[in-house]
Amino acid sequence: MLRGVIIGQYYAAESPIHRLDPRTKIGVTFVFIVALFVAHAFAAFAVLAGFGWLALYLSRVPPRMILRGLRPILFILAFTLVLHVFMADGRTWFQLGPFTATWEGLHQGAFVATRLVILIGTTSLLTLTTSPIALTDGLERLLKPLSRLGVPAHELAMMMTIALRFIPTLLEEAEKVMKAQMARGADFETGNMLQRARSLVPLLVPLFVGAFRRADELAMAMEARCYRGGEHRTRMRQLRAGPADYVTVAATGLVAAVVVLMRWGFGP
Repeated sequence: MLRGVIIGQYYAAESPIHRLDPRTKIGVTFVFIVALFVAHAFAAFAVLAGFGWLALYLSRVPPRMILRGLRPILFILAFTLVLHVFMADGRTWFQLGPFTATWEGLHQGAFVATRLVILIGTTSLLTLTTSPIALTDGLERLLKPLSRLGVPAHELAMMMTIALRFIPTLLEEAEKVMKAQMARGADFETGNMLQRARSLVPLLVPLFVGAFRRADELAMAMEARCYRGGEHRTRMRQLRAGPADYVTVAATGLVAAVVVLMRWGFGP
C-alpha cells in the first residue's frame, strides 16, 4: 500500500546529474517549479516535460522507479480530474444524474493532473541524485547569508535533510504496523472513505512512538560521535561549481525563459 514512495530516497549511480553541485540542483529545482506554475498551456508543459526527461536520461535513474513513485498519487490525480469535470462551468459533455460534466472541466482537470505528474516526477530527481550529506551541505551554503541575521543555517539544513531522509523509513514502518494489525484481524480495505480513515487511527500511536524512538536513537548516535555542527565544522568534500553546473544553470534559465515568453503570448 505504501510502497513506491520515492521522496527522500537516494539512487546511487555515476552520472552527470549525480556529479553536479548540490547547490546547482537545488536552484534548478526551484526555478523549474516556478516555471511549472507559470506555465498556462500544454505546450509549455511539453517543454518542461522534455527538459525533465533529458535530466532523467542523464541521471541514469530507471524510468520505472519514477513511474512507481507516481503510483501513490493516482487517487489524487483521479479525484482532481473528476472534481474539475463536474464542478467547472462550460459546454456539456454528458449528464450523470444531477451532475453535469463539461469539456472545460475536462481540460482544467487534465491540466492540473499533468502539472502534478511533471512536478513530482521531475523534482524527485533532486533527492534521487543527491546524497543526504551533499544535500545538507548545499542547503547550508545557500542559507549561509541568512546566518548574519541570526538564522541557524546549519541546523535548518540538517533538519530539512533528516526530514526528507526519514520519509521512506516512516512509511516503511507504517506498512509494517499495518500488516501486523491486519494479521490480528484489523480491516483497512472495506467500508466507505470515513470508515477507512477511522480505521487508520490505531496506526498513529505505534507510528509516533517509533518515530520518537528513532529520533532519540539518532540524537544519541550523533552525540556519541561528538557531532556539533555549525561553526568550525570541516567537510570532507568542498563544494565547487564546474563547467557542467554553469551549462545546467544556463539551460534551465533558457527553458524558464521560453515558458515565460509562451505565457506572455510569444509562443504557441
